[in-house]
Parts: sequence; C-alpha cells; structure tokens
Amino acid sequence: MTSTDPNWWRDAVVYQIYPRSFADANNDGTGDVEGMISRLDYLQDLGVTAVWVSPWYPSPMADGGYDVADYCDIDSRFGTLAEADAFVAEAHARGIRVLIDLVPNHSSDAHPAFRAALASAPGSPERAMFHFRDGRGPDGDEPPNNWGSLFGGPAWERVIGPDGPEQWYLHMFAPEQPDWDWANPAVVALFDDVIRFWFDRGVDGLRVDVADGLAKQPGYHDTPIDPATGLGIATFYPGHPWWNQPELDTIQRHWRAIADGYADRHLGERIFVCEANTKPLSALMRFVDPGRMHTTFNFDMLWCEWEAGSLRAMIDRNLIAHAAVGAPTTWVLGNHDSTRVVTRYGKPETGKPFTLDGVTPEWQHRFAEYFFVQPTDNALGRRRARAAALLEFALPGTAYIYQGEELGLPEVEDLPDAVLDDPAFFRTGGRVRGRDGCRVPLPWSGTEQPYGFGADAAPWLPQPPEWAGLSAAAQDGEPDSTLSLYRRALAIRATHPALGDGTLAWGDTYPGTVLYFTREPGFGFLANLSGDAVTLPSGAEVLVASGPLAGDVVPPDTAVWLSLPA
Repeated sequence: MTSTDPNWWRDAVVYQIYPRSFADANNDGTGDVEGMISRLDYLQDLGVTAVWVSPWYPSPMADGGYDVADYCDIDSRFGTLAEADAFVAEAHARGIRVLIDLVPNHSSDAHPAFRAALASAPGSPERAMFHFRDGRGPDGDEPPNNWGSLFGGPAWERVIGPDGPEQWYLHMFAPEQPDWDWANPAVVALFDDVIRFWFDRGVDGLRVDVADGLAKQPGYHDTPIDPATGLGIATFYPGHPWWNQPELDTIQRHWRAIADGYADRHLGERIFVCEANTKPLSALMRFVDPGRMHTTFNFDMLWCEWEAGSLRAMIDRNLIAHAAVGAPTTWVLGNHDSTRVVTRYGKPETGKPFTLDGVTPEWQHRFAEYFFVQPTDNALGRRRARAAALLEFALPGTAYIYQGEELGLPEVEDLPDAVLDDPAFFRTGGRVRGRDGCRVPLPWSGTEQPYGFGADAAPWLPQPPEWAGLSAAAQDGEPDSTLSLYRRALAIRATHPALGDGTLAWGDTYPGTVLYFTREPGFGFLANLSGDAVTLPSGAEVLVASGPLAGDVVPPDTAVWLSLPA
C-alpha cells in the first residue's frame, strides 16, 4: 500500500511512462493502459515510488498526445477510464503513487470548446476561450503579430469560415494546438473541474506541461526577429510576452488551494510538478514559493556537461536556491523531449543547452543539426550514464527516471524519415530531427521486434536489432546489467538513512576532476570524471559501483556508493 507520509513527494523516485511506447497488451502496435498494469510488478521490483504518466487523454496525436481533445477521459487507443482507475488502484496496492500530465496551455483543435469557437462569430464567448484576433493589414491578411511557433513557422493560424478567411488564433506549438486564454474566468473554471476530476479518482499529483507559458501579455507586442526564420523569437528571454508572466502567481496559488483541500481525504498530499524553463534560477524558484507549486523540474542536470566542475556548480546552485524557499530539488537526466542520456554522454559534446538567455532558435537549430551528426560511442555513453544514475539517486531530493533509462537504451538516431511523427520535423522542413528517437517502444523480451512490447504486431516506431541484448528479460538476473544496477541502487536508497531528502557536504580530498561528497549518517559518493584512476577513501566499504573496480581503484567514468567508517 502507499505510504502515509505526507511528504512522500520530497524524496520520491518517479518513473515516467510514455503510454504509447511502454507496453502493448492488445497487440495493435501502440502501448496501452492494460500494458501499463501488466508491468507494475516490474516497476515495483525496480524500486520506484511513483509513476508519471504522459498524456493518456483522447487526442488526434498531432503532438504525441499533448493535443488534448478531452481532459476527463482516456484515448480509446490506450483503453478506458475504468482501466485507468484500475491502474491507479493497482499502483497504489504496490505502494506506487500516480502522477499524470495536465496540459493547460493548449488543447487540441478537436476539443469541443475549440470546435464551438470556430462555429461562433468573432467576439463571441466561445472565441474568448482562446486567443482569436483580427489580422493586420488592410484585409487582415497578416498575422496579428510576428510571433513564431516553438515547432517552426508562425504562431498564428487563420480561420477559413464559410465566407472566406477571417480571424487568426494563437498556437505556441502546432496549429492543431490552440492556446487557451487564461485571462478568461471560464478557462480557469474548466481546469478547476479537470483537476478535481482526477484528484477525485485518486491521482496523487499533476505534472503541469508548459507551466511557465499560460499567461500572455494583453498587448501581443512583437518580439525580436529570429534571423533563421524571419519570425519573432519564441524561446525564453526576460520580458518575453508569453513566458513567466505575473499572472502565473494567481493561477498557481489557486491550484495549490485546490490540492490542499484534498489533504485530509488521502494518504499524503496531492501535488503539482511544474515543467518550466524559466531563467534565471531565481525566477524559476518563484514557482515553488510557499503556497505555489510543490516542485518544479530542474533541467540543469539534463543539460549539464559530463564534467566535474560543471556538475558540482550545478548541484550547489540548485540545492542552495531550493533550500531558500523550502522546496526539494528534482533531478532529471532524460525525458520524452530530449536525446537519451546514453547517446548524449557518448557524444564529443555531452551537454545540450535548452532555452538559454540570449540564445536564438537559429543557434539551437544549428546545434541540433550538429548534435545528430556527431559520432556516438554507446559504450562510453552507457558507462557515463550508469555513473550519472548513481549520482542522481545519491543527491538530496526527488529523482526522475525516463522509461528505458534503467535498460541503458540509446537514442535511435537512424529512424527513416517515413516513420517520423514529431511535428517539429515537418514544420521545420526536416531541419529539426525531432523527438521520435527517444520515444521508440521499449524492449521487454525476445530476440526480434517487437521484443515483447506486444505479441507480434509491428510497433508504431521500429526498434533496432541491437536492442535484443538490452531487453528487460535479457538483463534480468545479470549482475552487471544496467537493470540490476538500478535495482540495487534504488533498494539501498529506500532504506539507507542518509539518502532521500536532506543535505550533503563536499569533500576536498580529491582533485577537481572527481566528485566526492558525504551524507550523514555514514554515506559517501565518489564519481571519477578524470582520465586517470583514483583510489577509494581509507576504510570505506563499497555499497554499489556503476562499473568494475580494481580493488580500491576507481577507473574513469565510474561512480561508487560508499559506507564510511564512523
């Protein structure tokens, strides 16, 4: 059963399920809720304490489910609402909390509210749910402003009515994803009902997609031109008209009050996790001020170079900033939107910037192109990824695992263009490869596709032949496998009094190319990021290591958990 600890979320180990690619019980090539239920014992054995389920709502799948047509149901390709209820109940029976995605910035163009808006006249209450505006120019032929979409192309789409072209509507992402207008109380009320609907069904928390983009400045003023597209810059910079607006404070405090109202009806708190890319870190910390959200994703670890000085500075700045507002830090190595960690760490450039201040989309597109043509050393990347996992699990706060990281899966970098599904690929004319390579369905067993993902149906994205040796069944019981490493480490983390929430102290007995810290009582962590072997501290006993040791000698790109003498 789930624990009664009201602060369960402060040191949880959260496993992200991307439903379409997790497990296919009905053998149609697409993952489903029954498949998720069938693998709950695997997740329990892995040692996770919570799961985060990416969107399972009815959706035309223009953006992998993040175009929601109904926030209070389950897509028929994934199953039924009754099956979703069963998943929550079965997870709780195994002591696993359930978080699901809330997608409040935009809907699908198939959502009934947007269909009603299209069928209504300009200025109607139905259109006021979204950002409809007249175009510029004598005939309104130009968009209301110069904003560019994050998926490429303009951020405005013109409506073609029965009498011809008319108003435009805003979409930060694909045209099939119209943005809600959060200045409208009707939108606030709609999402109040959605939040209560899922909390009433026993869901433990909501991960808020694009949490920093809901409010838009009323004037819709132009943004600086991106020279790569000729459109206004869409990525974050201070003062951008749709990122981190002051109105978010009111929205988030209102949601927190709803969640707090459930505290006496459930074992532990209902929580919110923000997905936000706001810079600088001090601005992001406002999202977890007392009375706002519980936690926010910390993407700094995901984008940090595999370099000791960079990692230590990143860890320090996040621990200090979160402690100042009383929030736990979250640690993330990968997710459904980023290159898999094995591949990232196997490149000559091991970090990847996200929306850095002053960095234009032109630079990011060039980086993406460069990143995909760099050679990948998967053996090196997997060695580093295993060490990074031990680092993540040893740090104070909450740890996130993206499905397949526990198997050491690499990015599938050679998917044929014909199978790609990510809208960013199409809207940039192929210039941005997209995120499909990290969303390939998981290998569970067997020696050929679909590797136990389903019975024999071809999965919605093809799996590479080298995954036969990386399946869960192939790694089960193998003491040196990545799966076994995760299981050992998470079992220790669950019982060791030093691990979970808390603090750490850096040791300075090693050169700057080695990360070494202690946590009380009696725990030590060492990661050798140098090019030379280093020796363990005197008297320390090894609890778990990410790779083979030579006695008390730790080779490069290896991490060790230690029991320290009193």
